Amino acid sequence: MRRLIVVSNRVGPLKDGGKAGGLAVGLGDALRSRGGIWFGWSGEKSAKGTFGEMKVEDHGKVRLATIDLTPEDVEEFYAGYANRTLWPLLHYRLDLAEFDQRFENAYRRVNERMAARLMPQLKPDDMVWVHDYHYILLGERLRESGFSGPMAYFLHVPFPSPEIMTALPNSNSIIRALTAYNVIGFQTDTDRRNFARYVVEELGGSEGENDELFAYGRSFRASTFPIGIDTESFADFAVSDEAKEHEAQLKVLLRDRQQIIGVDRLDYSKGIPERFRGFERLLEDYPENRGRVSLMQVAPLSRSDLEAYSELRSELEELAGHINGAYSALDWVPIRIMTRGFTRRALAGIYRASRVGLVTPLRDGMNLVAKEYVAAQDPDDPGVLVLSRFAGAVKELPEALIVNPYDTAALARALQQALNMPLEERKRRWQAMFERLKTQTAQTWCHDILSALEERADKGPARSTVPTASGRPPNALTPKRPKEPVVAKVPGTPPAQPQRPAERRGALSSLRSLFL
Repeated sequence: MRRLIVVSNRVGPLKDGGKAGGLAVGLGDALRSRGGIWFGWSGEKSAKGTFGEMKVEDHGKVRLATIDLTPEDVEEFYAGYANRTLWPLLHYRLDLAEFDQRFENAYRRVNERMAARLMPQLKPDDMVWVHDYHYILLGERLRESGFSGPMAYFLHVPFPSPEIMTALPNSNSIIRALTAYNVIGFQTDTDRRNFARYVVEELGGSEGENDELFAYGRSFRASTFPIGIDTESFADFAVSDEAKEHEAQLKVLLRDRQQIIGVDRLDYSKGIPERFRGFERLLEDYPENRGRVSLMQVAPLSRSDLEAYSELRSELEELAGHINGAYSALDWVPIRIMTRGFTRRALAGIYRASRVGLVTPLRDGMNLVAKEYVAAQDPDDPGVLVLSRFAGAVKELPEALIVNPYDTAALARALQQALNMPLEERKRRWQAMFERLKTQTAQTWCHDILSALEERADKGPARSTVPTASGRPPNALTPKRPKEPVVAKVPGTPPAQPQRPAERRGALSSLRSLFL
């Protein structure tokens, strides 16, 4: 069995101590089974101007290996290109994306340095699995350094349509790097189709059968692998002592009232302002809920040093203050916001005490909160999930009440329906979702991707003889007519010039009118 080498922005934990999410659960099991390395950023800054030495922790057959980034890298690579360029772009928020050449240079620099540190740790028969938007280029850098083993890449967030993706300066050279992987995984069929369109329309590639794509003389598989949770374990969390304690506290607080729960990292992609407005409309249109139903929003702070996030926090505080000021009673407050985090066991108890789980992202790769809410419910008296149509989880949870978070009146109607849904209907909907989640777990997600990679292990980044969309066989290295200059990868080489501001503003204006 091949060793597994995992690369992600953050590393671990290997065991689920009540804090690990679906990614850590699935990868931890696979690493313990196969042995290998989990490699990524330590979350720490090194001394200025130096890329930190690799720090390792050995746990049986598994090594956790981390690197400190320089303060400049943290600012330009992580806070810059990852969170101010790629994150908003991949979540369809061109109005928030910042296209700064310094950020792109840092992204290329860090990917190259991380590959250089990882390469000496690799054995020829290892399999490498790279995760998410932080390290798109890493596989290509490993290929350039001589690694020929099987490699997979999984994108945990959405992949937008080419009409949005091409707004990224030098997007072709970024997305072209994905062709170095043997298997590329996406959360939903929509994400997969968007990527395939990009390969065909922008890279001059072509599609084959069984999710096969061809570009730049390489063949690779791009498929849908929706991530799951450890459903049975999370259901057990809901009856743990810690969960029962939180559930009991909430029931005392609520008395005979009902609670709607929202749990999200404080992020503009999660649709929290839209959620608050929908709840306000519920109180306006269905006044019988005043004094009887409250909304609890758990929103741990994230990236609070970025302007878009501090503005979001201010907006939420203003909205909650407005709603609470208009509708509060001496013994009842409509909205409570908590910016502290909870363990997953505590969250399971909070979910179980809540009649409605409200999950309203404006765009989300999957959204595991929706799945955790379902897993935590009491089978004899389950709550109702109200889920955004823009969450990847909607394909696996069609029995939820599906809403458009931008439609405030429809969101209020769905909440009213959820709050008044008969027990038998609640049980029927919950049972169907829970049974599906038991078969589509974090472990099966991990197994499916690694199985797909094993199938292609002997193929490598193969040369393709399949014609491109133009009818010509693809060149082994570059297309016949590159759509943009290739940005140099060698540090110190002048990069290609970004779009001029006027051009970018014009492109963004037209795209905003279509997608925002």
